[in-house]
Amino acid sequence: MDHTPAHAATTPPAIEADSLSVRIHRKPILHDLGFAVPQGRVTGLLGPSGSGKSTLMRSIVGVQRLWKGSLTVLGRPAGAASLRHAIGYMTQEASIYRDLSVLDNVRYFGALHGRSAADAREAVAAVGLADLARRKASDLSGGQFSRVSLACALVGDPELLVLDEPTVGLDPVLRVDLWERFRALADGGATLLVSSHVMEEATRCDSLLLLREGRMLAQLTPDGLRERGGSSDLEQAFLGIIRADLERQAAGLPVPTKEHAA
Repeated sequence: MDHTPAHAATTPPAIEADSLSVRIHRKPILHDLGFAVPQGRVTGLLGPSGSGKSTLMRSIVGVQRLWKGSLTVLGRPAGAASLRHAIGYMTQEASIYRDLSVLDNVRYFGALHGRSAADAREAVAAVGLADLARRKASDLSGGQFSRVSLACALVGDPELLVLDEPTVGLDPVLRVDLWERFRALADGGATLLVSSHVMEEATRCDSLLLLREGRMLAQLTPDGLRERGGSSDLEQAFLGIIRADLERQAAGLPVPTKEHAA
């Protein structure tokens, strides 16, 4: 099903990178990336471990210094002070206070965005933790702990949600519930960038960014991935694109540009 908003063709992208490169301790991590993430859609960020997904997300939310190129987020340079209340960010490591209850954690982060206690309760319920709202975070399981972090990202009702593997460690039923929540947020106008190593989750995205070794392999839809990778199985299709990339490198052909990857 096509979830593209009717206004998508006339609105500027939520995120746009041009020749984006990042080095950490002088080591190249991201190489000359070019892509555009449309507003009001769910974009998946896929790639093997170490491909640069987390570094790219850190760059988008403004906590990673760029080396070269440009990165625009919601029409402003990444890291601009005016973006602080417009972006919700969930890292792989849960960023919450262990000595506070679930609800108090979410209320604290909600207050930073001017949100009410009712907004905090709604965010807690959205991640399936309403029955544990008064439990101290230190007494939660790993999966529950991650869900509190997700609620803290949701409570501000941001224009852009950047979620780094938000469903890791969650049971299948809750994963489905969360993806339905993500879809509802996008349908309401929010933009979501969601990284995942679970290829099945790619089917729930409108668009996909494929990374490998810090380079952009492709930007396409799930159907485009199947077609380009030569398989109806998304995991096999992704592997097919990686094999084609390795063959291209072995032949000395240029790496993909934004135009090639689109």
